[in-house]
Order: sequence, then structure tokens, then C-alpha cells
Amino acid sequence: MASSLSLAILLLLQLQAATAQPGAGDAAPTPQLPRAELAAVFRVMADLLGDPAWPQLHPRPCTDTPWPGLQCEAAPDDARVLHATRLHFGPDVATPPCRPGARLDAVSLRGLPHLKTLSLFGCFAGAGAGVELPAALFAGASASASLEQIVLKSNPGLRGPIPAALGGLRSLRVLSLSQNGFGGGIPRELAGLAALQQLDLSYNNITGEIPEEIGGMASLTILDLSWNGIAGGVPASLGKLRRLQKADLSYNRLAGRVPPEVGSLRELVFLDLSHNALAGPLPGSLSGLSKLQYLLLQDNPLGTAVPSVVGAMRRLQVLGLSGCGLTGPIPRAAFAALASLTALSLDRNQLDGPIPATLAALPHLGQLNLSQNRLAGEIALPGEFVARLGRRLDVRGNDELCVGRGLQGSGYLGAPPCADRRRDGGGSPEGSGAAVAAAAGGRRRGYGYGAVGVLACHVFVSSLVFRS
Repeated sequence: MASSLSLAILLLLQLQAATAQPGAGDAAPTPQLPRAELAAVFRVMADLLGDPAWPQLHPRPCTDTPWPGLQCEAAPDDARVLHATRLHFGPDVATPPCRPGARLDAVSLRGLPHLKTLSLFGCFAGAGAGVELPAALFAGASASASLEQIVLKSNPGLRGPIPAALGGLRSLRVLSLSQNGFGGGIPRELAGLAALQQLDLSYNNITGEIPEEIGGMASLTILDLSWNGIAGGVPASLGKLRRLQKADLSYNRLAGRVPPEVGSLRELVFLDLSHNALAGPLPGSLSGLSKLQYLLLQDNPLGTAVPSVVGAMRRLQVLGLSGCGLTGPIPRAAFAALASLTALSLDRNQLDGPIPATLAALPHLGQLNLSQNRLAGEIALPGEFVARLGRRLDVRGNDELCVGRGLQGSGYLGAPPCADRRRDGGGSPEGSGAAVAAAAGGRRRGYGYGAVGVLACHVFVSSLVFRS
């Protein structure tokens, strides 16, 4: 099979060379790939695609018989010569995109020395022992001089460690290895990627700690390490990434406190530290995050009162503090300055006292989750506010709450009328602290709550994705 394929490639190359020779008086020849690069393209296709007829269908893949996953550019010093600059494999260019048993061969890929973008989507499905990313692909001067974007996504069969040799790709701007099967730690050598703008290692099996050297990525605007098994703390060196706009470290095993250096990230718009083991209090330096719009901290054992520092983040739109072990009352003025706030999540905590009516003064608030707490007393929110939010206002699981006459048509709130409570001998509608504490033990009923502002967050993340 291999020998017949090699013979076919050789015949195609000879045919191309013969037809590329112009006769006397002929027009200038169409620009073509050099023979060595064309042979490398044929070898890569044989390694990855399940179509043995591909070379016959695309003998001139840059010009007369193009393939949409291959892009070529004219050589800067000779318009008669083309170079392969982008290889993309995915469902949008081939179905299926890769053959069973597809492989990554460093020799074949290094035969394309002008390649700027390599992207593989859904190429390695996970059968067999898996495929490793060959370190030899990224070693040497020829590789480091050209590659700008590597996007390997949704390849669960792509396993093994992330090659440290990636740190030698000095022109690399985008490194996206999301939704694969990579394990081991984050190579410290990646800190040498001073031109890198996006680093996405989400949805893998990465362990170890975030290396302190990450602060060397001076151009980084997007950092996504979510959905891994990363332990240790949030490194203080993260504060050196002064261009960072998005940081997603959610769904890991991070512990300790948020370092005050994070407050130096003045360009930060999106910060997700949710679903870790981070403790409070939050550093006061976070008040310097004047551009922050999304702050997601849910399911961390902060164990403090409602953090006062969030009230200084004037551009916040989404604030998630669910399941953070928050105690005490909701301060009346805690969120008064957050005029842009659209979603607030304080559910699954131990907050007590009344619901501040001042929350209704937030002009854009469209989702408010206060469920599964120890809140007590009459729900003093204006009827217009309650009607506008409808079921996006959730106060269930607060057994000492009750509704006055103006809200008695809002049965979905799950709170009894205050008049009934008084007739039953419940005392003051505010409820005593002892009564609230006694009721807390049996009120958890496992309601299902979606993530706060999921749609809004996805819209924001999409707006940050680098477009080449």
C-alpha cells in the first residue's frame, strides 16, 4: 500500500513538472508549490485522511484542484512560487475528517516549513492506545520561524504530555489544545512564548500546579485552564499578565487564597475561579479591576460575609457567589453601585436576615437567585420588580420568608403569606435567629439551578476569540 502510494505521488509530481514548463510564446506558468512541499502535503493527507484517491483528485491543491482545508500564499520574494501556510482538518472540510488509525508524522509535517496554522478538529476519536503529539514536530529553527497558530480541539485520542518543545515556537500567537486527552503538567517552557495571545488547555486531564513562569507570557489576553485537575494555588505571577482580558481557572483543585496581585490585571473583563477550593477573604486589591464584567466564584469555600470588594467593580454584569459558605445578612448597600448588574447569584449559602429592597433599584437586574439560604421576614421587593423577573427570581428554600398582600399572586416564590404565619403563632415576620437556625436543617431539597448568566458569558467569550 505504502509503495503504491509513493509511486502515485512520484507520477503526479512528474506530471506537474512536465505541465508546468511553458513553451515559447506561452503565458507565464501558474504559481505552484515546490515539489518537496507538494510531496509533503500528499504524505500528510495519507497519514490523516481515509481517501487514497486524494492525490489524484487534488494534484494541484493550491490552484486548479483546490482543497478547502489547505491554504497557500505566494512567496514574498517570488510570485511564481506558492507555499502551504494553513492546514485545517475538521467536519467542515471532510466527512469524516480523519481516517481510523490517523497519525501525526513529524517528518511529513516538517516538510511544510512555511506552515503558519495547523488545526485538527475531531481527528483522533480515542480508539486504541491513542496518539501523542510528537515533540520533534516543534523542534528546530524552521518550525519556530513560521508557526503562529496551533488549534487541536476535540481529539480525545490525543494523549500523553504537552510537549515542552512548544515553548520554542517564538512566533506562536494562539495555542489551543482544548477537549483532548492530554495529561501531566503544564510545561514551564511555555513561558518562553512571549508573543502568545491565547492559551487554551481546557477540558483535558492536566495535573500539577500552574507554573510561576506563566507570568512571562507578556502578550497573553486569553487564559483558559478550566476543567482539568490542576492543584496548588493561583500563582502571584498571574498579576504580571497586564494585557489579560479573560482568565478561566474553573473546575480544578486550586486552593488557598486569591493572591492580591490579581488586582493588577486592569484589562480583565472575565474572571472565573468557580468550582475550586479557594478560601476567603478576597483581597481588597480586586477593587482595581475596573473593567471586570463577569466574576464567577461559585462553589468555593470562601466562608466569609458577602465580600464588600465586589461593590467597587462598577462594570460588573454577572456575579456568581453560589455555594461559597457566605454568612450573615445581605448588606443593604453591597451592590448599590453596580448599575450594570444583570445577574446575581447568592444561593446555597447561610445568609440570614431580610432581603434588602434596595436590590430592586438595580436598573438592569434580570436574574436574582437567593434560594437555599436562611433569609427571613417579609419579602419587601416591589411588586413591579417581582413581576418583571418572574421565575428568574428564586427565593425557594428559605423557610422563614413570607409574602405580603402585594405579592400573594406570586405562588412560584414558594413562600406563605405573612398573615397566615402570624395567625399560626409564627411571631414577627422577620423571624427570630433561633427559629431560622432550627428550620435550616431540613429545608434542603436539591433544587436544580443552572449557572448564572451562562448565555451572557458565552456571548462574551465568543467576542474574545482570536480571529485570524
